[in-house]
This record gives sequence, structure tokens and C-alpha cells, in this order.
Amino acid sequence: MVIDCKNHKFEVPQRAVFTPEDVKKWEQSNAYQDIIGFLTAMNTAVKGKKLSVECAVSPVTVGLLNMLDTISHWIDDIPPVDQPQRYGNTAFRDFYAKLKENGEQVVKEALSEDFHAAVPEITVYLLESVGNSTRIDYGTGHELSFILFLTCIFKIGALKQEDSIAVVTKIFMRYLTLSRKLQMVYKMEPAGSQGVWSLDDYQFIPFIWGSSQLQMNPKIAPEMFSNEKIVNENADEYMFLACIKFILSVKTGPFAEHSNQLWNISGVQSWSKINQGLIKMYKAEVLHKFPVVQHMLFGSILSISPAKEITYHPPGTEISSMRNPSMSSATGGQGFMPPRASAVASQGRVSMTDRMPVHISQMSKMPQDLPFNDISSVMPPVSKTPQGLSTVDKVSSNMLTTSKTSLPCAEERHPAMSPLNSLPPDIFPKATKHTQ
Repeated sequence: MVIDCKNHKFEVPQRAVFTPEDVKKWEQSNAYQDIIGFLTAMNTAVKGKKLSVECAVSPVTVGLLNMLDTISHWIDDIPPVDQPQRYGNTAFRDFYAKLKENGEQVVKEALSEDFHAAVPEITVYLLESVGNSTRIDYGTGHELSFILFLTCIFKIGALKQEDSIAVVTKIFMRYLTLSRKLQMVYKMEPAGSQGVWSLDDYQFIPFIWGSSQLQMNPKIAPEMFSNEKIVNENADEYMFLACIKFILSVKTGPFAEHSNQLWNISGVQSWSKINQGLIKMYKAEVLHKFPVVQHMLFGSILSISPAKEITYHPPGTEISSMRNPSMSSATGGQGFMPPRASAVASQGRVSMTDRMPVHISQMSKMPQDLPFNDISSVMPPVSKTPQGLSTVDKVSSNMLTTSKTSLPCAEERHPAMSPLNSLPPDIFPKATKHTQ
């Protein structure tokens, strides 16, 4: 249900995951269900859609875009200082202090007065989303904080179901531009970088939602995204390719060497499978990892309290398939709550049943919810082997094996790295590569 800001008691979010054992508490919490539901709903909303797609733009959407533009202008007002260190420009701390001082004000300007009671609680997530002022770094945990920020705005009813497409194609894209600007201007270190084995030094979510955009696209096969020409021609329309373009602009050398994980993913047969695999990977490498979630903050909107219904969200599950016709739609206009799938315990057994809340009962009528048909058979062939393949042996089914000779990391930017732990082989099923 949508939170009534007039009668709800808000609180300042606090940490609740202090030990690795606490991760299970997070995974069974209301907050976890809300976040997974939000990610799944947005993933479905932009399936097969370009960034330029026409969509509803509400006053709240405009307000949040203006808020992000204001924060971006502060970067211009606080230029980097001359310092001997290559990374972590200390001017970022001045920027962070300005955001901390003025954060609540810019959020209030983005939201109508009806929602101002929630501003102190939700602003904390905005502050956490720009990076760490002590270490001057940025990583997937900070990106996750912006996801928490957006989820809160949905939960208080400021953003609604009809805003879903704009949340991804406009608001999140504007945030991505802001985060890239912060990273480049203040030379922020990647938080917890895994170097050549990471998906990206800083981001993860745009690869998930970006791969959803590319579903049902007969012209861009997965094996094409390492082709610089294809990337440059389509980066303005597809978030996934925009991320690849950014990587190509900051790293040199064969793509298979500096972005080995992405190169392996390009061997997956369809965008649908890539999308499903990335959701699995995000859960395994971000949402279920103590080093990331130990920094998460929980309050009255995103609560650490145990969920009454345990939610299961199969990667790629369509919202229309989670519809429960017996549920009322009486409150359908009161904002948007993420989809949930419940496990109901009865007679000592747990039965899995998918359920969709009343607030998005009409989403099954949206075109992006039509079943995805595998289009790999109509994908045009690649005319030549993409760059970098000559240095890589055939990729094994677990997508993490390269040639026995260690590949150098071109222009590696993080001084301390650890190899990515092996992922289950079914993360990206049937990954194959062409060899010369």
C-alpha cells in the first residue's frame, strides 16, 4: 500500500546489517521485497523501448530532473583542485558537503508539499547515491542507493505507475550522466573494483535495464555490442550500448582484454537470456554480498522488518504473468507498488504463488508485457570477428575461463583488485563464442 505522508511517522534511516549473518535478515525484509519488485517492474516497463520513446512526463518527473541538473551545476561550481594523487580529488568533499547542506531543499523543490514530511528520510538515500566522501569512491552500492531513493518516492505515491518508463529513460539516465560526471571530474576510485573481471568499474543497473530495452530488437544481436561502429550508432537510444561507449572512451586495447566479463556475455544467444542472467548476477554479486549491503540504511519506508510474505522473483518474469485476477483494483490510482510473488506456508509446506498488487493491475495491458519470442533466428550474422578475440580461447560454459596465458589489463585504473568469484554456470546459459 502507498504510505499516507500526513499520518505516517517517518524516521532517519539507520544501518541494520552489521555482520554477514545479518544478510539473511535483509533478504527476508520488506525492503528487499520492495527493491526487487521495483527493479523487476522498471525492467518490464522499458522492454523493447528506446530511450527516445514517447512517455508520460509528470510534474514529479520534471522536478526530479531539475533536481539532478541543479546537483550537476554544483560540480561546475566546485572544480577539482591540483593535487599529487591521481585518484580521489579532495574537491569532492566540498561538493558532498554542499549536497548534504542543501539536499533536503532540492528534494522539496522536486516534490509537492503533500510529500514534504517524507523528505528528511528519503534525502538520506540521495546523499548516499553520489559516492563516499571519506574514500572518494563510487560503486554499485552507491548506485543502489539511488534505486532506494526512487523506490521511496514510489512508495509515498509521488511517482506512479504511469511514470515507470520515464523513471528509467529520463530520471535514471540523468542520474547516470551525473554519476559519470562525478567519476570523471573528481577521479573517483571504483569502490570494490574487480578490475578486468568486473562488469563495469562503477555501474550495474543500466546493463540490466539496457538489456531489457534491446529485447525484440532484430537488428542488434548480443555479439554486436563490442563493435564500436554499432555502439556509436545506437548509444543514444540504448542504455546498455551507452555504457559500452563510455567504457570504450576510458579504456584502451582489445575489448576482450579490458572488459572480459562483458566480452563473455556477448556470446549469449539472446538479449532475453542476457537480461535474465544479469538479474541473477546482480542478486549474487550486489544484493546478497555483505560488503555492499552492510552500508544500506533502513527506515520507515524501506523497512528491515521481516516480510509477511516471502517474495520470489524469477529473472525476466513478466508482470502480466504475476497477475492475480481475484485482487481488487479499487486503489489503482494511488501510486505504484512493486510487484510481489508470495510464498504461502500451509500444512508444513511452502507453495510458490505469484501475486501482483492492485496498484499495477492494468500493467498487463501494456505492450511491453507481451510474451517475448526468441528472435535469435532472425539476428543478422556478424560480418567479422569482433576485436580482441584472437587473444582469447573459446569461452567455456561458465563464461569465466580465458586462455591459460594471463591477459594484461589495459589502462587498469584501480590499484587493488581481486578476481571475481566464480559464478554458477547457469547464470548465462549456453554462452558461446566465434573463434577465428
